[in-house]
Amino acid sequence: MDYRDLLAYKKSFELAMKIFEVSKHFPKEEKYSLTDQLRRSSRSVTVTIAESYRKRIYPKNFFSKLTDAEAENSETQVWLDFSLACGYLQEFEYQELTTSNNEVGKLIYYMMNNPDKFGSSKI
Repeated sequence: MDYRDLLAYKKSFELAMKIFEVSKHFPKEEKYSLTDQLRRSSRSVTVTIAESYRKRIYPKNFFSKLTDAEAENSETQVWLDFSLACGYLQEFEYQELTTSNNEVGKLIYYMMNNPDKFGSSKI
């Protein structure tokens, strides 16, 4: 199995791409702040999931990387909250992205709680 086959990877990649598309319409003055932070954190979730999978033979590293992915996922949600509050997202966009973000979080927790299913073992 390759990390690209992980459902958490696929869903987080899809979310990061949706965020990229909707954030294209954010104001120019947010380019180096909110837009950049939102894009970076959403992409970091995907990257960190891939890193965790590559470290799965080391249970503590696997778990640690997954906690980093979950933290980035939480950061992404905060940036989405700011995006809505600033009026850059419509309510339906925010709800769709938040639902996807929650799903990614659940998948990360599933990996953390079931490391044996990913070639790792419990700490």
